[in-house]
Amino acid sequence: MNEMNEKYAALFTPWKIGNVEIKNRIVMCPMGGTSLFGWFELTGCHFDKEAAKLFLARAKNNVGLIIPGIAPLRDTFWGKWLWQNEKMFADLKEFMEEIHKTGAKLSIQLTAGMGRSWAITELVAPLHKNKFTRALLKPILDTSHELASPSPQPSRWAHDIECPEMTVEQIHEIIEAFAKTAKLCRDAGVDGVEVHAVHEGYLLDQFAIEFFNKRTDEYGGSFENRYRFAAEVVKAIKEACGADYPVSLRYSVESKMKGFCEGAMPGEEYVEVGRAMAESERAAKYLQDAGYDMLNADNGTYDSWYWAHPPMYMPENCNLSDVAHIKKFVDIPVVCAGRMDAEVGARAVADGLIDAVGVARQFLVDPEWVTKLIEDRVEDIKPCICCHAGCFNFSSSKGHANTQDLTDTMGLARCALNPETMQSKKYYVTPAKRAKKIAVIGGGIGGMEAAILAAKRGHSVTLYEKSDRLGGVFVAAAAPSFKEKDRALIAWYIRELGRHPITVKMNTEVTDLKALDADEVIVATGAVAKKIPVKGAERAVDAVDYLLGNKTVGERVVVIGGGLTGCEIAYELYLGGKKPTVVEMQDDLITTKGICLANTSYLRDFFKTNKVPVHLETALCEITDTGVLLRDKEGKTFSVDADSVILSVGYNPAPAFKKARHVHVIGDAASVGNLRTVIWGAWDVVMKL
Repeated sequence: MNEMNEKYAALFTPWKIGNVEIKNRIVMCPMGGTSLFGWFELTGCHFDKEAAKLFLARAKNNVGLIIPGIAPLRDTFWGKWLWQNEKMFADLKEFMEEIHKTGAKLSIQLTAGMGRSWAITELVAPLHKNKFTRALLKPILDTSHELASPSPQPSRWAHDIECPEMTVEQIHEIIEAFAKTAKLCRDAGVDGVEVHAVHEGYLLDQFAIEFFNKRTDEYGGSFENRYRFAAEVVKAIKEACGADYPVSLRYSVESKMKGFCEGAMPGEEYVEVGRAMAESERAAKYLQDAGYDMLNADNGTYDSWYWAHPPMYMPENCNLSDVAHIKKFVDIPVVCAGRMDAEVGARAVADGLIDAVGVARQFLVDPEWVTKLIEDRVEDIKPCICCHAGCFNFSSSKGHANTQDLTDTMGLARCALNPETMQSKKYYVTPAKRAKKIAVIGGGIGGMEAAILAAKRGHSVTLYEKSDRLGGVFVAAAAPSFKEKDRALIAWYIRELGRHPITVKMNTEVTDLKALDADEVIVATGAVAKKIPVKGAERAVDAVDYLLGNKTVGERVVVIGGGLTGCEIAYELYLGGKKPTVVEMQDDLITTKGICLANTSYLRDFFKTNKVPVHLETALCEITDTGVLLRDKEGKTFSVDADSVILSVGYNPAPAFKKARHVHVIGDAASVGNLRTVIWGAWDVVMKL
């Protein structure tokens, strides 16, 4: 076993929240779907054994402090209060005894609610809009309660829905529920509670921010009135649990908001309409003095969601400078989250800039990553690529509320790269009943995942790749400058192949299945780019050819296709000093379901801020020697001058062999999707072999 690299040493020193000592400076931050009291289940609140299993595995792998995901004080379904469920807290007590055996500490996050940030779905939105169906639905799902906000205002997700104003009686009811639930947590052996949240534009944050709070009573108007709700919550908890019971606060230093549903880019000069730094300096001290023992901090609101849920386009450690600044104004510990790099985080702790490093989604990808850090096996850590495809794929586009499937809403905190996360009953590694010879055709991500899993199950595996490199189309996807984690993932897969008894045959195209001497064949040959039957199409550059560097482009580039790949290409072109224009037939960019709004809103806001021309509801008519001829939704044709045109209009499956007995087609070769469908689909097949 290797010894820990000295550059991480500061992360493995003890610290305290109040009088509770934490063994190291790594905090597993809360994530939607990881609540110990269940998440969005129709059966109502209960002790969630799947989440408990998740946390126990991480606790055994050297995390210092665990903060499970938000626990609504009142059930989303059926409206029962958490404090009314005695059995749940009895189960919690047994679980806390197991957690404490590992040396980890655990603090439970309780939420006042989401208000206008509640991700109302396409399915539920029309039911809420109709008074009759809203009343009919109320005993099961009280949408008016879920959407209740400090003042009447549009929902962040469905702009045509007005959120009702929360009553003073409701506020007091929530404060009482915080106190009662926190006491039950304390009695169950929980090490502290976290109040959710003057953060990310959730309910307490909406009360704190003047832009959202237009009240004229004691909970609106002045600074003290706007922060009164959050202050009264901690005072009530301390009264119920004792002054020494640790209470942390999820806190956004700055809102990073330019307006309704409009965020600020990193480094942009703008006028803050939410909480600006000057107010935050005052608010942090005020909240500390009210009784909070720690700030679990980052930036942003749902209007600038990419600050709190950073996609790969955001810089690493994107919130560190702001969080380090706010620490100067308080005497309590401050944790920083947001694409935190372990080495940078360790340096920040050593320099006294922050007290601990908050990490969330990396824990979903690799439960052992802290152990690997301690053992100086950094290259063995499977990297999070910030895709949000499994963990938080709330998606939205123009005129559409949260278009995420209900099954996904009910199953957050899963992982595109690790099917076992929060799905241990469905996906698990078990020895095969009979070892077989398995041939995998195609060395993309799907093929490599299938080969590794098959080898783990005890099969004899041979992987065939017709080119001279592994990674398939993901090599092109990982090519842009901001995709360093994608490139690290390919490197991880190649390294992982070498850790198992897998024969890899490169530059080998399979043309005859009978020649393989295999009991089972897995076809993972990916997809091919679609072509558009327009005049001049031969002048265009295919997206994959551009990404791989096979073809170069000029200064002015028209990108045909405003899906995720097209937008990422345009973004990379802009970063490289080119002048891109995006053409898309839909009424918004990136309308595909399952791509998180944090990711899509960044690209939309980036193009808007940097004045990148975007032509929506526009069709390509012709590619000429001077650019493109386009047609808008009114039928009017117009031209855009360009030196180059890139086609990014999707893919068609390209299975080298058809599905048959003992022949299994997986990944994009079966149906074009994303890494989640590719990886989970590989497990669906290999678990049955």
